[in-house]
Amino acid sequence: MIDPRRITPLNNCRDENGPVLYWMSRDQRVRHNWALLFARKKAEQLRQPLMVVFTLAPSFLNAPLRHYDFMLKGLQEVETKLRKLNIPFFLLQGEPESELSRFAIEMKAGVIVTDYSPLKISRKWKNTIGTQLSIPLFEVDTHNIVPCRMASGKQEYAARTFRPKITALLSDFLTCFPELEPLASTTGNSPVDWESIAYNLEVDHRVAPVKWLNPGEEAAANCLETFLEKRLATYAGQRNDPNSGALSNLSPYLHFGQISAQHIALQALKSSAPEENRSAFLEELIVRRELSENYCRYNEQYDSAEGFPSWAKESLLKHASDHREYCYTTEEFENALTHERVWNAAQLELVKTGKIHGYMRMYWAKKILEWSESPEQAFKTAIYLNDRYALDGRDPNGYTGVAWSIGGVHDRPWFERPVYGKIRYMNASGCARKFDVSRYIARFEGKEDFLTTKNTK
Repeated sequence: MIDPRRITPLNNCRDENGPVLYWMSRDQRVRHNWALLFARKKAEQLRQPLMVVFTLAPSFLNAPLRHYDFMLKGLQEVETKLRKLNIPFFLLQGEPESELSRFAIEMKAGVIVTDYSPLKISRKWKNTIGTQLSIPLFEVDTHNIVPCRMASGKQEYAARTFRPKITALLSDFLTCFPELEPLASTTGNSPVDWESIAYNLEVDHRVAPVKWLNPGEEAAANCLETFLEKRLATYAGQRNDPNSGALSNLSPYLHFGQISAQHIALQALKSSAPEENRSAFLEELIVRRELSENYCRYNEQYDSAEGFPSWAKESLLKHASDHREYCYTTEEFENALTHERVWNAAQLELVKTGKIHGYMRMYWAKKILEWSESPEQAFKTAIYLNDRYALDGRDPNGYTGVAWSIGGVHDRPWFERPVYGKIRYMNASGCARKFDVSRYIARFEGKEDFLTTKNTK
């Protein structure tokens, strides 16, 4: 049963006779996908074929090869799984507004279903398509456990204001998924030429794919299983130590929708790990992650310093002319050329592995604020680096995490100090109190090849 509160009509058109298209975008998986389940049900009700379509934009917020490689390998697995269910998969290349509209007209589609994203570029695509076509366009929130529109109707001030609202709705929405039933027959289409698609990508090849983390739905399931069996039991006590290996490593899979947050939560709740550890993990997975969705949905300036709360903007402006002992360019940050080895190690972790440990990402962003000519430049630099190298870049979590670190979003005013104003401060001695800094630095300054260590069960 699909809760109707997950489903939002994006135009006022009525169902037409013709195939149902599931425009897969943010949620690139076959199992545990409410949008695909809704499209399957719609096709059954209308007695029409079901087709899954993915539009491969030539550039998505300047994503480099690393991100396209991870995504395309995951989509190749999606195509294989769908074919076993007699559901055809089509990959369209070009701008989504024009390509999806063209394809829908060519196929004489009767309904389009898509998944949810709060990002402006996604909303723009959907608004254009919803007005171009005379068939209904439905959006189904399968990325969030509690649909973003339902969790709150406004931008929330902090986790403490958001937590009771989302917690109150969990019993309604944190439910098991039905299995996706195969179609009785399929609409013939040629397999996607993935090798040709990858070869012809016009993206920045200087940011190479990672090899330590395998993409795709099955790899995501294996990663979750390993985390639940081996690391969740120590999560609360070790998550802020980047040397502990306690984190789940699920963020890239969540970003590309190769695994469902709802499925992760259900599996974590079944775990025999101590309650303290399950609660700490679910706080990050549900409250913090979905608070980021809320921020990007209700703040149009989520990707700039203009989105910061008023108290933070006023405080940062007051200290804009403060002396900076160190001031680096974006290029110097990118090449890990600062005076501080622990910060350089965090940047090298990002470049080499495609992710930064959560605690270190906060520290990393705050030092960019301290060592930049302005808060605006600091935010711009941090977003650029995160989006360029992190596999979970261009994501509400990334925008919100940087905005928390640099602009006080979802935080409160702290003791005033130079440069930071009332923004929460972090320093290297704080890192040293939490973990072995020398060990962390050695891991990423050394010659160990993090790009060849496979993620295995």
